[in-house]
Amino acid sequence: MRLAVIIVNYRTPELTVDCLASLVGQCDANRDRVFVVDNASGDGSTARIPDAIAANGWGRWVQFQSASLNGGFAVGNNLVLRSLLASSDPPRYVFLLNPDTIVQPGAIDALLEFMELHPDVGIAGSGQEDVSGAPLRAAFRFPTVVSEIEAGMRLGYLSKLLAAFVVAPLPPTQPSRTDWVAGACMLVRREVFQRVGLLDEGFFLCFEDVDFCRRAADAGFPCWYVPQSRIIHLVGQASGPRRVGGRTQRRPACWFDARRHYFEKHFGVAYRVLADVGFAFTFLLWRMRRVVQRKPDADPPYFLIDFLRHSIFGGRRRAAPDITRS
Repeated sequence: MRLAVIIVNYRTPELTVDCLASLVGQCDANRDRVFVVDNASGDGSTARIPDAIAANGWGRWVQFQSASLNGGFAVGNNLVLRSLLASSDPPRYVFLLNPDTIVQPGAIDALLEFMELHPDVGIAGSGQEDVSGAPLRAAFRFPTVVSEIEAGMRLGYLSKLLAAFVVAPLPPTQPSRTDWVAGACMLVRREVFQRVGLLDEGFFLCFEDVDFCRRAADAGFPCWYVPQSRIIHLVGQASGPRRVGGRTQRRPACWFDARRHYFEKHFGVAYRVLADVGFAFTFLLWRMRRVVQRKPDADPPYFLIDFLRHSIFGGRRRAAPDITRS
């Protein structure tokens, strides 16, 4: 097998079918397979998606399976990855793909060609754009205490001073090495999984891609951003938080839990405390400055309260398990 594409659906059957349609002509039925996992949606997805696969004649290259429970993004992907990596014909590459994406013509070939030309690269991500064609930030740096301070303060001259630590810089126009790319569109060489293991199921949603790219980098597999490969990403439609009336909805608890798990896993509890204190202090300053300067409020509702509740200030919570190889 050359390529395995994995799409995890949770209550987005229409988006999943549209995503599959965008893969027509890009996947070779003789060498590639697409695996759709329904994460116990309970909304009719287990009938609607297989019906669309059959009606469109995609059954030769698309397989559908249902998970018994919704364990999150990592669990859904790992369900397929375990079987693939243990098979007699494991794929050379695995393409993790969100259902809220439309893969532009030639996008997969561009990623595969890049990986074939650069055998030292372990992970590659596509350039992303919204439905209007405007580019989205899709090449990221690892979060640090310094990046938390910059993200909280939101002060022009400070952001310029700390530009090298901004997590989501403007996307480069040429292929570039980056710390991590989003799991919404991530091509992974098989050897990366064999060396570092599966996605960490301690992350229910969010930060599992950051964690995986960091583990890969630590094992000697760099990550690259390849803007010649393009996808349309309907950000938040599959995983949230979505925007309603022009404003982002309340940030889900799993985001805060994932952030905590990431910092504690890679740096320890003391570092996570510094990250919490740094962000809380600077974000509070920003909220006060926003009121004084009458700046628009684009933050999710109750974000500061939710952050404090899930931070070190809200009390120690049980650490999430690190499940990467089972």
